[in-house]
Amino acid sequence: MHKSVGITKTEHITFEETLILESGASISPVTIAYETYGKLNKDKSNAILVCHAFSGNAHAAGYHEGEDRPGWWDTIIGPGKALDTNYYFVICSNILGGCNGTTGPASINPKNGEPYGLSFPIITIGDMVNLQKLLIDHFGIKQLLAVIGGSMGGMQALQWSVSYPEMVRKVVAIATTARSTPQQIAFNEVARQAIMADPKWNKGKYSKDSIPERGLALARMIGHITYLSDDSMHNKFGRNLQNKETIGYDFSTEFQVQSYLHHQGESFTRRFDANSYLYITKAIDYFDLSINGSLAAGFSKARSSFLVISVTSDWLYPPYQSEEIVSALTANDIEVQYCEIRSNYGHDAFLLESGQLNYMISQFLDRLLVRDVMKDSPTINEQSSMHDAARIMIENGVNHLPVLGNEGQLAGIVTSWDIAKAVAKGYKDLDMIITRHVFTATPEESIIKVTKLMEEKAISAIPVVDERKQLVGIVSSDSLSTLLGRCTQRKKNN
Repeated sequence: MHKSVGITKTEHITFEETLILESGASISPVTIAYETYGKLNKDKSNAILVCHAFSGNAHAAGYHEGEDRPGWWDTIIGPGKALDTNYYFVICSNILGGCNGTTGPASINPKNGEPYGLSFPIITIGDMVNLQKLLIDHFGIKQLLAVIGGSMGGMQALQWSVSYPEMVRKVVAIATTARSTPQQIAFNEVARQAIMADPKWNKGKYSKDSIPERGLALARMIGHITYLSDDSMHNKFGRNLQNKETIGYDFSTEFQVQSYLHHQGESFTRRFDANSYLYITKAIDYFDLSINGSLAAGFSKARSSFLVISVTSDWLYPPYQSEEIVSALTANDIEVQYCEIRSNYGHDAFLLESGQLNYMISQFLDRLLVRDVMKDSPTINEQSSMHDAARIMIENGVNHLPVLGNEGQLAGIVTSWDIAKAVAKGYKDLDMIITRHVFTATPEESIIKVTKLMEEKAISAIPVVDERKQLVGIVSSDSLSTLLGRCTQRKKNN
């Protein structure tokens, strides 16, 4: 049985630097709420960023002290699950503009000591990602193993691939789109109007004791309908009445589906801010990764490999929108895998179909190639001195130093152990300790294959070369141990 990550806690960090927004406005300081699960490995290569959907938050897995409800993606994050915290370091943060710890319209404006309200600047999905980038930089992570999200979280994942293409190895975009359609914008507008029509909204200047409950509840009811499907409503409610035997020929809440929507709306008002609803839906409306109408052009800078997942019964972000993403990526010769979840749950399937999602995501993350984990490496020329080799190793904190020939081809490798041995034996010439016969890998080789070679030959690092035998990187046992532990364990279990 898969385990939970246990008790978790939401952390907060405040960045004093000014965050410049896409609108040209700026905001400072900015606080971001986040949670982490698992441990960051030595070379910080096992980090996965999980992006939440519209009404989500940083609490993606585990349990908060004193609560019996787990994080919103607890079925996917944890030991033995797709995002296995025995091997991955998983990060989830609340979005900019949210109301769960990250700076948003309900936050206090330091300039006047009052809530921002509508003085909070308009934000975009790109702005949300830029704030996440500050958090990732805070951890000292140079490249994310993956960015994963469903619905609006999928939008953020796609945005990462074009905003910071060199920082993301893999992207998993679930039940999402690369640009909002007129129908999606229309639903958001009706929901916003429901909030703004509530007298208590007061142009965004409401107090905690007098929130626009009716308008916010109605907005949530409208949105929630789009998360379901016709089949799921039939299966869950049918035409069943709520606490009565016959219809009453009046305007009371009679059907179970009515009662359900009222409950969803009312409970939502206890955990979400009405102004955040306005700002976030507006950010979704603005979302469009195409350039001059072309998604292919929009993804032209992407360097990640992609897994795009749609849901057969999703009518909020129907499969054709996922297929548009796949077509745009394919047009750029970008590696992409497309899967469809067969489910009657509608859009909510990305939260409910844990079995299918665990399988699809774990298979995708396990399909790692050498190029996915190789690192840049300092090098030394074979005419260099022993002193030069020792100095470069110390300055760069490495234990393996590829040696290049006059034409830049790989000539051998020197290790810190070789240097120590040379000192002990009084060697002066670097040539006396270079290992000339070196096992190498290519960027497109399977990491599983390379790991087996390293185990069989008892070596701790392998240079990566291209077809011209030019060095392009290096893989070490340190960088592989965390990423491949799950694959190896799975094979043993089988």
